Amino acid sequence: MLKLKFFVFFFIFVLFVSCSKEKIKKSTIKEKSLELQVQETYKEGMEALDSGDVLYAAKKFNEAEILFPQANSAPQSALMAAYSYYSQDYYGDAIAELQRFLKVYPTSKDLGYVYYLLAICYYEQIVDEKKDLQSIINAKKNFNIVLKNYPNTEYASDAEFKIDLINDILAAKEMYLGRYYFDKKKWIPAISRFREIIDKYDTTIYAEEALHRLVEVHYTIGLIDEAEKYAQLLGYNYQSSKWYENSYSLFDKNYEKRKKKRLKTFKKKSGGLIKKFKTLLE
Repeated sequence: MLKLKFFVFFFIFVLFVSCSKEKIKKSTIKEKSLELQVQETYKEGMEALDSGDVLYAAKKFNEAEILFPQANSAPQSALMAAYSYYSQDYYGDAIAELQRFLKVYPTSKDLGYVYYLLAICYYEQIVDEKKDLQSIINAKKNFNIVLKNYPNTEYASDAEFKIDLINDILAAKEMYLGRYYFDKKKWIPAISRFREIIDKYDTTIYAEEALHRLVEVHYTIGLIDEAEKYAQLLGYNYQSSKWYENSYSLFDKNYEKRKKKRLKTFKKKSGGLIKKFKTLLE
């Protein structure tokens, strides 16, 4: 009886161990199969991207992420989906993917690139200074994040360059509105727009003209002291520019006449030198 119990116990133990091994084996096979599916799906996405089928590529990259969200490759798959959309100018879809990425993978090592690509998606939708400013504002915001948080990355220098271009666009917008108000004789809003350029975009190409316009506005409405103040500022910083000459001519009505006379005399003298030089060659 004792032997019978022993054999029964031994049989049950062997059966339990073999079942456990079988479960472990099946689980391992399933795990490897899942990784293989992810690799194959990601590969399909890359092939579709290379062939130009970006919508299918994005779909396959999303599938690769969903199949195994705990995998190290999941963030890369999500990022490639965003890039696929961007590569063919599907900016709205790319932006949605990148914003989702920031929520799902807030500690990713690729955040510098994510913010840079997000900024580029907005930047490439900029039309001109007269259109909606939202794309310009969003682009500048994300480029500034790159500069502030990822200054040592390869994206920072390009972000800085593009912020300068954006500032030129924003200054152009203010200049466009300032000129419009000036032409309509709406002096206060005109002054406000020109001052905005001086206060916020003084390194742009529009700073000189903005100073001249401030001279012009104040002179027109009889605020001569204010006009002279801006003229002095313009002369101190841009004395050789055409805008300084335009401002100077407002205060000196004979300036343009003297300027034309000097040019006429110079041309005559130059002509004489040329003629004299020609006689030496004869």
